[in-house]
Amino acid sequence: MAIRPAAVSGLFYPAEPERLRADVLAYLAAGEQHRRQHNVLATLTELKALIVPHAGYVYSGATAGRAYAELACLQKKPRKILLLGPAHRVYTPFISVAAVQAYQTPLGPVNVSEVALSLAQTYGFMPAVHQQEHSLEVQLPFLQCILPDFELIPIVVGGADPARLATVIAPLLDDETLLLISTDLSHFLTDDQARLRDAQSHQGIVNLDIEGFRQKGDACGKIGVLTAMILAKQNQWSSFFLDYTNSSDASGDRSRVVGYGAYAMGLKTNHEDKQQ
Repeated sequence: MAIRPAAVSGLFYPAEPERLRADVLAYLAAGEQHRRQHNVLATLTELKALIVPHAGYVYSGATAGRAYAELACLQKKPRKILLLGPAHRVYTPFISVAAVQAYQTPLGPVNVSEVALSLAQTYGFMPAVHQQEHSLEVQLPFLQCILPDFELIPIVVGGADPARLATVIAPLLDDETLLLISTDLSHFLTDDQARLRDAQSHQGIVNLDIEGFRQKGDACGKIGVLTAMILAKQNQWSSFFLDYTNSSDASGDRSRVVGYGAYAMGLKTNHEDKQQ
C-alpha cells in the first residue's frame, strides 16, 4: 500500500511544519474564543458531524477553526474520522475510497483505517481521483493538531446519490467515529449575491430541509452535505450554524467571492430530562 503524498502544501496551506502548526493553532484559538462567546451547542450531548470549508487557509482557515473548536473541546474525542470531500479534478461516478496506508502532510502521516480498505474493495479506489484532490487534504492538519490518535476513512464523492451514500455510511458511524463533510458554499458571485445565496444554504442545513437544500443549496460538496442531512434526519440529530465568511473578508475583493460555512450536527439534550 502506498502513502498518498501531500499535493497542496505550500499552496493551500504552509509547507513548513512549524509555520503550519502555528497557523492552525491560531485558527483554533480564535475559533475557541468565538465558541465561548456564541456557544450555540450548549445543549448538544454528542457531536456526530461537522461541515467544514476547504479553501486555502488564508481564506477559509478562520471558519474552519470555528468548526474544529467544537471538536477540540470534546472530552471524549473520536478515534476515526469518516471524511467526505467532493471531486474537483477527476470525476468518479459514485465514490472513490483511498486504499492507501496513510495520507502525508507536513505534520506527518495520517493513518488510513482498515475500514477504508474494506470499503475500497466494494466501491472502488481510483488513484487519480485522490492524487491532486485538495478537499480531503486541507482538513488533515487541523485534525492532526487536535486528535492525538486517529484513523482516517478518506472518501472522494463524485456523482453519488446521497440516499445511497447514506446507506453505505450509516453502519460505520459508531460512537468512536465523526462524520466530517468538506465543502465550500457558493462560488464566484458578488459579495451581496453570495451572502443571499449562502443564507439559503444556512437555512436548509440548519432546518434539515433536504429538498430545500437540494433545490436551493449551493455548495461544491452538496452531495456530502445532503448525505449528512439524510443521516441526521434518520438518527434524530439536530443541526447548528456556527460561522460564515467569504473570500472577500480576507481579500477585500467583493466582485467574485467564494462562501465558507461551518456547521455541526449531533444529539441534543432533552430539556425536560435536564430538569429532573
